[in-house]
Order: sequence, then C-alpha cells, then structure tokens
Amino acid sequence: MRLQLEQVSKSYGTFRALDAVSIDVPPGSIVALLGANGAGKTTLLRCLATLLLPDTGRVLCDGEALGRDRLDLRRRFAFLPDLPPLYPHMSVLRHLGMVLRLYGAPLDGIEDRVIGILRDLDLLLFAEVPVSRLSRGQAYKAALTAVLAADPEVWMIDEPFASGMDPQGISTFKARARAHCNLGGTVLYSTQILDIAEGFSDLVCILDRGEVRAFGPIKSLEAPSTPGSGVLEAIFRRLREERS
Repeated sequence: MRLQLEQVSKSYGTFRALDAVSIDVPPGSIVALLGANGAGKTTLLRCLATLLLPDTGRVLCDGEALGRDRLDLRRRFAFLPDLPPLYPHMSVLRHLGMVLRLYGAPLDGIEDRVIGILRDLDLLLFAEVPVSRLSRGQAYKAALTAVLAADPEVWMIDEPFASGMDPQGISTFKARARAHCNLGGTVLYSTQILDIAEGFSDLVCILDRGEVRAFGPIKSLEAPSTPGSGVLEAIFRRLREERS
C-alpha cells in the first residue's frame, strides 16, 4: 500500500501537534518516526489509525481517502500503542482469537502460524495465562502477537523498543517486520533510540514541534556528523541549536 499524508494538521486546543505534515511512504518500507517528546509522533500514528481525525489535510491509501467510514481500508492497518488496550481477564489466546475474528483473518494454517509466533516471542507457555498475570513486556508481546498473526498490510507500532520487551522479543519484531516489508508490507514505528533507527529503518521522518524537518533514507539526509556520532544525532543537535 502506498501511504500519503497531504498537509495533515491536528491541534489540541491551542497546541498544534501536527503542522501541515506531508510524507509519501512507498510499500515495502520500514519507517522510523523520530522526535523529542511532544513532537507529534503518536498523534501522527493515531491519525493514520483514524483514532484521531485531522483538522485539515487528508490521508491517502493507494490514492483513496482514509476515513472512519472506510472499514475496508482500516482493516489493512494495525495500530499498537505503547500501552496496549488488553482485557485483563482474557488469556493471550482469547485476546488473539478476538483480534483475528475482527480482522476476518483466513483460518488456513492459522494454528501453526500462531504457535510459531508465540514460540518466537517466548509466550507459548503463557498462552492460556490471563493478561493481568503477565509482566509489562509479556503483555506487550501478547498484543504484538495479534498484530503479527492478523498481518494487515500496514503495521503502526508506537515505541516498540521502549515497551519492556526482552531481547528475544525485540529480535523477533525486527525480523518479522523486515520479512513483512520484503513481501510489500509497510511498518511505521516511533522511537527515541537513534542507533536502532539508523540500523533498522529504510526511511526516517523527523518531527519537530509538529513539523516534518527531514524525511527520506538516512544516507540522503544532509547533516555533518562528528566522530563518534551518527547522522541522526547530528540532525537533532542542529535542531537543539536552532531552538536555542
């Protein structure tokens, strides 16, 4: 799916969280959303998920306008917030089954697929445990399992590397995200960890006070780096200097 944001703006009262954001994301891309706290990363993801509606501008999916009434388009997306909304009394499997039914996921081979994901995330022994008894990282992995199993075209993941997941969970997410994009899918995620963004992403989108300050492959971004620092660190250093 080709994903386009055209002049998308969103305000909370007098605070402008997104200011005329325009980006064009081709299919098959892993995109990192970067920026300081309050830069607009989560708001952008929530607008893509139609949890928020832009004040102005529009989101296009393969040239079609995305809105809350377009369930056919919304089912091609999955949004995982940094604090997943899980029912505490539900087991991992019951939550997973609910999500798969909502997405109308095909059932052929689903058992093997689910078992493989649970095994990779080290959740197989916790499949029938209520979510309320899981650690924060395990609960996040339970929600991530549902995204991976439903496997819509576009994954939108808020702060996966600050979720409390262990190294195995992070490694599994990165490997499956890359495999998903190799098949033409798209992954957008937010992070504050610049080293991961540089090594994991095809494209980066740097937001500053709701505005896009840079977008594209890291190698195309112009920022002189100093010894021991990367391109992204140099860009953020320049942004801090401009503010001061």
